[in-house]
Amino acid sequence: MQHNVTTLDVSNFICAAYELARESGLNISMGDDFAEYIGITRRLPGKSPTYPHFRPDCSDLLPGKAFWIIGRDEKDRVAHVQAMRLYDLSNTSLDEHLGTLRACFADPDIKAGPDSSCSCYAPSARDITGLAAYRGDLWLRKDFRGRGLLSFLGRIAFGLAWAKWSPDFIYALVAGWNIEKGIADRNGYLHKEPHGAVLRLPAQGIYDDDWLVWLTREDVLKMLSSASNARGRSIRTE
Repeated sequence: MQHNVTTLDVSNFICAAYELARESGLNISMGDDFAEYIGITRRLPGKSPTYPHFRPDCSDLLPGKAFWIIGRDEKDRVAHVQAMRLYDLSNTSLDEHLGTLRACFADPDIKAGPDSSCSCYAPSARDITGLAAYRGDLWLRKDFRGRGLLSFLGRIAFGLAWAKWSPDFIYALVAGWNIEKGIADRNGYLHKEPHGAVLRLPAQGIYDDDWLVWLTREDVLKMLSSASNARGRSIRTE
């Protein structure tokens, strides 16, 4: 199925989500300096430490290949963070990529530490290849939760990822409680499988068994196209 999505459609999609977030009290900004990002995230009460995927001391977060999004409240206090990065899996697959620990570290032999490992048991991860955008480090302050913001924040991230990279897949690795509470669904992910990343990083204090959630290229195009068509119908009826 083909979707005729233009650059203007993508821009309108991002702007609409941005305005909805702003109306809910979040002023959104973005950047690609991850030293700055880590300086911000490490000071956020109640937020778990940022994983190696988005730490410049662990990963090569190259210009144009990664970005972060921050939302601030009316008093300029940080109330939301998330980040995205692009992996080129043209010659491999996501399950193999995760297993090498290169999703976390530029040089796992030096940076990962002893007894580190990652296993992916999600069957569909074998079919995730090409350009894959990873979304992670998602955090929303307690007083902003339960207000329907997750869908807006997801749309901003997905729209920006498409505008920058046009990836074949967008994926995330989330704890089981995100699935149980429907948080992954509200973020916009359409596909999910358990045991996407059984990650052990003793030196980092990380012991996870996360679900793999993802969108295909077709899913993202359909999302963008549906928003464009809805906007067109709205204009014609005004």
